[in-house]
Amino acid sequence: MKTPSLYLVILSGLLLYLAWPASSLMPLIFIAWIPLLMVADRNMTAARFFGWTFLTTLIWNTGTTWWMWNSTDVGTIAAIMFNSMLMTFPWWGYYHLKKKGRRIGYISLISFWMCFEYIHHNWQLSWPWLSLGNVFAMYPDIIQWYEFTGVQGGTLWVLIANIFLYETIGAYQQKTAFQKKIAITITILILPVLISLFIKPSLQKEKIKHNLVIVQPNVDPYGKFNAGSTSEQISSLLQLTEQAIDSNTALVIWPETAMSAAEWQDNVLYNSYYQPVFEFSKKHPSISIVSGIETFKNYGYEKLTATARASGSGTYYDAFNAAVHISNGQPIAFYNKSKLVPGVESLPTFLNFMAPVFEQFGGTIGGYGRSESATAFTTAQNPYSSAPIICYESVYGEYVGEYVKQGANILTIMTNDGWWGNTPGHRQHLHYAKLRAIETRKWVARSANTGISAVINPLGEIKVSEPWNQKTTIKYSVPVVSGETFYVRWGDYLYKLTSVISVLLILWKFTDKLRKK
Repeated sequence: MKTPSLYLVILSGLLLYLAWPASSLMPLIFIAWIPLLMVADRNMTAARFFGWTFLTTLIWNTGTTWWMWNSTDVGTIAAIMFNSMLMTFPWWGYYHLKKKGRRIGYISLISFWMCFEYIHHNWQLSWPWLSLGNVFAMYPDIIQWYEFTGVQGGTLWVLIANIFLYETIGAYQQKTAFQKKIAITITILILPVLISLFIKPSLQKEKIKHNLVIVQPNVDPYGKFNAGSTSEQISSLLQLTEQAIDSNTALVIWPETAMSAAEWQDNVLYNSYYQPVFEFSKKHPSISIVSGIETFKNYGYEKLTATARASGSGTYYDAFNAAVHISNGQPIAFYNKSKLVPGVESLPTFLNFMAPVFEQFGGTIGGYGRSESATAFTTAQNPYSSAPIICYESVYGEYVGEYVKQGANILTIMTNDGWWGNTPGHRQHLHYAKLRAIETRKWVARSANTGISAVINPLGEIKVSEPWNQKTTIKYSVPVVSGETFYVRWGDYLYKLTSVISVLLILWKFTDKLRKK
């Protein structure tokens, strides 16, 4: 008696959810798609299979990202429903093309899914939180080869493993070529782990004179933008910093929007709230500060960017979720967050009619402006050339690699995960930072407003961290690591290759249909 399709698609969704960080059941990912593959081999309409697949992805999305509800209810429902629907299209394509043969079907499933992930990294509704390769974030020892492939390699591993396990189960039931298939399947499961253990570099222990300080101020994100609290927040940041630094401190990292007195970028130097910060910089000329900051930029009477909006006086300006680099004797440098959260920090142009539905996290109404590319904060006298990665940007492997190409020798992540409360969201975000460390082979210094702040080495190992909901600091002697990995140089090449294959498969299917007509 066949297991009902409803039970199978629910099982598939639950396995995907249970495998996801911060769960310890990661190995379930290698069988998570098998129940859905079983359903795909049953006779039904494409529309019905689309519905079954949607139920699987809906369970997965809801189970892993429900915590967004703590910051926006309507936005969470919309995001989960929309993302679940998008995830069904690669499977829908597979259902159609597998009729041309199982091999073609499997190639199409791998290609379509990886093409979907690539698109989801790069379009206006980008949300790569659930890219399959992220599932290994808690187990860096088995994915040291991410320095060559990035997350895309993990996605490929998951898909191939599920397909071969499913074929092996079928071979056992039909008693055909079982031994050969199980040998191949075991190799697929074990070989990447062995390669990872073999190539894992050993970090040389060295005496490091300089250190950095990470500040975790533990400010309520829902009250931090109140004007009356700004001076208190700056005072607290400086007090924590002063208590932690020493004569060898070269870099201080504050979290996202730590400097929350929204100000024009060309006037930050004169803002009264920030004068204690500049006094600190003069007092400690060898220390650079990297901090999140809320800023504006005035364009006069010309609308210079797509995100610029008109003021009451008729001039145009942009608001930025930005990072600032403060170093005594050097001009203030800014980087404006480029990878913006859809519906929260940016609204796709084709959804402008829905603007009233979306809300901001931090009090700025409308979409933020952005920088066109990554940049590195560098000063000649400071050993650290920092990558000012702001919150959500740390989910993008190829983009983080751009900071390294610009000369960054340390990844400084500034985030404010407190919007979600003490839920799996901030823990998932922390674990994803390990992936960036491996991909770039750079140290990561993570300053989180409410936690978890941490230092992560180039092997993806957390060397020190501070827990959620604590006002505290971290001081750590971080080595400088130069150079570029294969993945930094070549980026998402597997995604691009499978996207080309996807286009060719779609064209082949389309022309074949026309030929038959």
